[in-house]
Amino acid sequence: MAAKGPLERYEELGIGESLPRVYQYPIACRELSLILRSAYSKLSKNLQSLIFRDTLSAFHLLPQIQTQSAVSAANLLMQSADAVLPKQKRVLAATEFKHAKVAHKRRCKDRQEEGLSQLPPDVLVHIFSFLDLPSLLSAASVCWLWNSAASDNHLWHLQYTTYFGNSSNKDWRPESCGMRENDEHQQFEGDSNIGTSIDWRDTFKKASEGHSSKTFIYYRGYCGQCSAVVWLSNMKCCNQPCKLNSGNQQIKPVSPEQIVEYISNGTLSVMYSSESDSDSDGEHISKLWAIPRHLGNQF
Repeated sequence: MAAKGPLERYEELGIGESLPRVYQYPIACRELSLILRSAYSKLSKNLQSLIFRDTLSAFHLLPQIQTQSAVSAANLLMQSADAVLPKQKRVLAATEFKHAKVAHKRRCKDRQEEGLSQLPPDVLVHIFSFLDLPSLLSAASVCWLWNSAASDNHLWHLQYTTYFGNSSNKDWRPESCGMRENDEHQQFEGDSNIGTSIDWRDTFKKASEGHSSKTFIYYRGYCGQCSAVVWLSNMKCCNQPCKLNSGNQQIKPVSPEQIVEYISNGTLSVMYSSESDSDSDGEHISKLWAIPRHLGNQF
């Protein structure tokens, strides 16, 4: 098999295809920003054109992505474009960005006036049940209504089960959830009937202590089956062939800096160091809980 070139490796990342997706838009913009600053001048003209096209596309799509994280990521991308792109492309990017910000503000105002952002809490909880952990935490930072829905106990029970296994497993212990073994009223028959008095968000937080931040905060990884850098959902490859064989996936977390390295020379050398970022794991884990939980009708 012929070695992949930088253009093929970039296309494989699917940055352009991910921009219309509300929870991937900020990550894709940050990846584009880092690629622009760290590698743009070293890449071929064809690849530069593709990156510029995706940059314009990111600005064009901004009004459709009604989150503050999207605005922050687009601002970061514009700063990188302004610092790196030649004058003609820089002017085009700045013009597209200005139009996008105006349209974004107008759409936000229209949505507020029409009340379209006020979905019923039970509908939000159902939608959020399909999110992975980083996306759920991002959703919690959008507004008070979303924060309340994202704190739903059932959602955190799902997250706990995804990362730490079925709570009805024989190895599960009540004390791991702050339960006393003699709390008969909290005994259960099967996973779906486990005591509702357990605070699953707090339980997840306690269970995550001591685990590498790689388990929770990475959006990208190198999939051994696909032989490519892919999008991750709960540390699993999102590509359809791998979904059908999820038990045999070989995933290595990949940082945005490693993505630049991957595009430039096709290597991911830092990725294979044992725990190169272990010293910062505690800091990264603590950031998972930086978003306060607002319960009740406070919005």
